Amino acid sequence: MVALDLEAIVLGATDADVAVANSVKEASRALSEAEFDAALLDIDVLDGKTFPVAHLLAECGTPFAFVSGARREEVPLPLRQAPFLPKPYDPQDIERTFLAGLASRG
Repeated sequence: MVALDLEAIVLGATDADVAVANSVKEASRALSEAEFDAALLDIDVLDGKTFPVAHLLAECGTPFAFVSGARREEVPLPLRQAPFLPKPYDPQDIERTFLAGLASRG
């Protein structure tokens, strides 16, 4: 449900193509098949934590933000520079954060 809500928010704010992944495995596969301009990650997904995906995004220079009910302190230190939007989130914060990520890609 959260992924669909985030997808609707992003599509309402941009003309971006959106890929939705419900697991680390799906997200990793998507990253291997396409380049992304920005990403929103929930920390806890079906098969674990998305930190490996966040590391891949960081290595590629792809801006991302965590949108999660987890605590910010759970995020490994190397990833704590990423924006963190706690649930419940404000859709306008999602829009601003995603658009800022796109803008940073130039």
